[in-house]
Amino acid sequence: MVDAPDVSLDAMPHPAPDVDPADLGPLLGGLSAPLAAVSTRSGDVSNAQIAVAITAASIVPQRPRLIVQIYHTNFTHGLIAASGVLAINFLEWEQLPLIWQLGMHSGRDGNKLESVSHTTGATGSPLLEGCYGYLDCRVVNAMDGGDMTAFLVEAVAGRTNGGERMTWREARPRLPRRWADEWDRKIAGEIDVSLHTMDSIDPTPWPGRPVT
Repeated sequence: MVDAPDVSLDAMPHPAPDVDPADLGPLLGGLSAPLAAVSTRSGDVSNAQIAVAITAASIVPQRPRLIVQIYHTNFTHGLIAASGVLAINFLEWEQLPLIWQLGMHSGRDGNKLESVSHTTGATGSPLLEGCYGYLDCRVVNAMDGGDMTAFLVEAVAGRTNGGERMTWREARPRLPRRWADEWDRKIAGEIDVSLHTMDSIDPTPWPGRPVT
């Protein structure tokens, strides 16, 4: 067997993909994930943010795993990286205002959970009251994406509380116009950051990765 050449990721070319976002929109829109607040705690600091990139990552019912994408610029990212834990709080329709409260403000500027009723899960992560359900998780691995980190997490506890969960695709039309416009401006700024950072991938293994 011939050994593969030792080529670092930094040395590999990163050509711009030849894609038209208008062509891919219908395909990517069909992948809309449940709208959730991802919460975590590191030391005495707790935080939560709105996340719309959450997918299942296991076919084993008794070992549920998910992939949760968190952008480097988010305050929550550093807390998850430090603690190795997070909770996924699936929002239901009566919690629509949390999109503004948790999604449009940074935890660097104050405690976003101060006025949000919550308890503490087994991992220490905040669990929001009144949500459709939650998964309390620990990080088992992570992959850097340049502009974000894809955390592979395993649920250690969870519960469905009832109600009706929502996706971002469903929630967007129901947002007040001012909220939707502000969200668009926020996302436009984040896209600009991602365009400049998404190729700067750090291949260093997740420090909490189990030894095999």
